[in-house]
Amino acid sequence: MWERRRREPRATPATGNAPIRGRRLATRAARPAGAKSITWVALAFITVGSVGNLGSTPPLAVLGLASVSLYVLPAVLFLVPVSLVAAELASGWAGGVYNWVEQGISAPMGLLAVWCEFAQTIFFYPALLAYIADTLAYVIDPRLAGNGVYTAVIIIVLFWAGVLVTSRGSILVAALSSSGTVIGTLIPGAIIVALGVAYLAQGHHSEAPMAAHHLLPAWQGIASIVLVVNSFFTYAGVEVNAVHIDELRNPSRGYPRSIFLAVGLCLAVFIFPTLAISWVVPSHQISFTAGVMQAFKRLLTHFGLAFGVPVIAIALAAGALAGMLAWLDGPSEGLLKIGRQQGFLPPYFQRVNRQGIEVRILTAQGAVITAIALLYAFIPSVSHAYWIFAVMATQVYMIMYVLMFIAAIRLRRSQPAQAGAYRVRSLGLLCGIGILSSVAALAIGFVPPSQFGHSNPVAYAGLILAGIVLIGLVPPYLMHRLRKPAWKAAADGG
Repeated sequence: MWERRRREPRATPATGNAPIRGRRLATRAARPAGAKSITWVALAFITVGSVGNLGSTPPLAVLGLASVSLYVLPAVLFLVPVSLVAAELASGWAGGVYNWVEQGISAPMGLLAVWCEFAQTIFFYPALLAYIADTLAYVIDPRLAGNGVYTAVIIIVLFWAGVLVTSRGSILVAALSSSGTVIGTLIPGAIIVALGVAYLAQGHHSEAPMAAHHLLPAWQGIASIVLVVNSFFTYAGVEVNAVHIDELRNPSRGYPRSIFLAVGLCLAVFIFPTLAISWVVPSHQISFTAGVMQAFKRLLTHFGLAFGVPVIAIALAAGALAGMLAWLDGPSEGLLKIGRQQGFLPPYFQRVNRQGIEVRILTAQGAVITAIALLYAFIPSVSHAYWIFAVMATQVYMIMYVLMFIAAIRLRRSQPAQAGAYRVRSLGLLCGIGILSSVAALAIGFVPPSQFGHSNPVAYAGLILAGIVLIGLVPPYLMHRLRKPAWKAAADGG
């Protein structure tokens, strides 16, 4: 999910029509007569571009061939339901996830949903930037990969640099981020797979067993499959493209085709690079943050192309950074809009700069992310820190999905006659599968992976729960309880 499409030009504060967030859980606008349509194939590629990223492959690469199952299962039980259900919601109800959940459940739950969209990035950015830091280490000195102090410094510097760039406006951001998917995912992905296949074709043995019976992970309790949580977070955000449902010529036929094609393409983008890593790097040596570069270094060196290691590292880092810039202010923008309309934010946080960017929200977010980044300097393993923050981001995001599925069921019953809206078949079944999958991901996330060694399961679960409560649940509760009528009046006045 680390590569996102480029942002649309941002509306000025005076209009109050800024997009709900960078991931484009956007409001549905009426399609003007004569507007151009897109094909279902084009939409499938847009969907792939919104979630595909090589940085998410190393955690599952430690499982070797079993990673295929842990990609396919969440794709069927989570990716497909989210995509189809979000299409109906985006087609029938304007206002994004806040309005969906507010109308389907209640206003407090709508606030919780939109906050979870924002809050998950507080954990996600440190994980993403840790991957970038360890990737860039192969340009400077590979021994820096896994160094906590180095990782913390890079996270802080790159995040605040991103805030500075974003504060200059969306035009600059779009210019820097438009080619991120190609540079940081598609080209390096094709290269690593080609090199991996050539390596095996020369008669070298794979570091991971490739026999058919290894397709399923060896069952040693829940801890042996905890890494499946990584797949859920990888696919999270795919609902971003539901807003394009009105641009298809025949949505009832084209959209399901697009989704199933996108699922196949996403699996190819993730599975083959993941296997390529497992072919050349022993599982016990794979770093969750530097695993891609570990594989590239071994393959390029083997084929006498070691000079290409820094080039690949820069491409991967540039792609990930472009993805971050493409939606850095997106979730905060959604929070700003709802905070103004509903009076959830004090006037201080409702103000924007001359470019219409909510820099005060970004600054507050940056202060928390800086504190989290410093933890990398004290947690013994950067891979462990990366995983903990990625799990926290997943847990918070899954809360939003559970609310979205519940809202969809209730809206179908309470407001069934939405003129011209796309209606997905078997909505109740899809929502039921989506809810169960999301809750399962939430539950599994409290178990430390077997790759963590002899971790204290109680301490681990307590740490994850504390992060979810303090960042994901307490703030929206306080925002709802402490809001004042004057804050909404300030929003109405700009």
